[in-house]
Amino acid sequence: QKQASLCYKKLNMSKKNSNVRSLKRLRQNKIETSKIYLNFENLLNKIIKKKTFLVAVSGGPDSLALTALSKIYAKRNNNKVTYILIDHGIRKNSNSEALLVKKILKKQKILLNIVRNKEKIFKNIQNQARLIRYNLISKFCEKKNIKFVLTGHHSDDQVETFLMRLSRGSGVQGLSAMKKISKISKNITLIRPLLNLKKKDLSQIAKTFFGRVIKDPSNENKKYLRTRIRSLKKALEKSGIHHDQIIKSINNLASTRDTLNNHIYKVLNLCIKKKKNITTINTKLLFAESMEVQLRVMSYAIKNFSKSYYPPRSKKVLNLLSRLNDSKNNKSTLGGCVIEKSGHFVSIRKEN
Repeated sequence: QKQASLCYKKLNMSKKNSNVRSLKRLRQNKIETSKIYLNFENLLNKIIKKKTFLVAVSGGPDSLALTALSKIYAKRNNNKVTYILIDHGIRKNSNSEALLVKKILKKQKILLNIVRNKEKIFKNIQNQARLIRYNLISKFCEKKNIKFVLTGHHSDDQVETFLMRLSRGSGVQGLSAMKKISKISKNITLIRPLLNLKKKDLSQIAKTFFGRVIKDPSNENKKYLRTRIRSLKKALEKSGIHHDQIIKSINNLASTRDTLNNHIYKVLNLCIKKKKNITTINTKLLFAESMEVQLRVMSYAIKNFSKSYYPPRSKKVLNLLSRLNDSKNNKSTLGGCVIEKSGHFVSIRKEN
């Protein structure tokens, strides 16, 4: 009787496990055949092909959706994919939150690498955290010889970034927001394959694949400008300024940005001469251009020389240009560089 009872229990457990596996297959098939996944696969096939890539995971619904799509893509296309989460240690519970994400991914046989940031962040927290995150990801990629990084940025992020930069008085470059494909460094390409999707669609994918989503407590913290902007979006919607209209403006600005950049590249080639330890700019040629072109050329020169992911703030570069136009000011510092004027030339060197 005991043996029969044990066999019956095992049979029920076997049926239960079988049902769980069937449910997982059903969930994955639902995503795999969706338009979202097919567009995702089409984009990656054009860029990544059969190469190894890395997925940046935060634990939010957008990054979990990206993880799910990447897992399916890697399985279908025989790609090797690495998943990484940067734990900044800003919140007390950040370590336990990271371990929870790891546990959720492990249930789907996804190994998550957790990299802990040891650098203290005291001010401008979200911007500094972003810089550190990309720096740590770059170092990880260099060690593993990974050339492609995927992030879960989506169209809601685009709108928030647009409104944040609008509040700071940004020009065409800033207001045209994020590009689908850009560079973290010379050898690492950053891909944002979800920019055309809304957060609600990504939340649905995350729930379908993992059975749940995780909320980031910092998203409710009103001390961050992005959180306040997120609340403002609801008021804008009520006033008739809708998400899709803002995205349309962003896309129009992106088209203007690309046209402007074509001219800027020509000016860069004319004005800038690079050597190993110094970059020289011909100010006679540069100052003949519009202020927008001067701003972009100088920003590029400093960003490129310092090998930073982000260029210096526009306001700081404009102040620098103003000082360079003043014959009394021949030397300045910005972005870890020393900028020195001599005649019709400006040199950029590393700051000691």
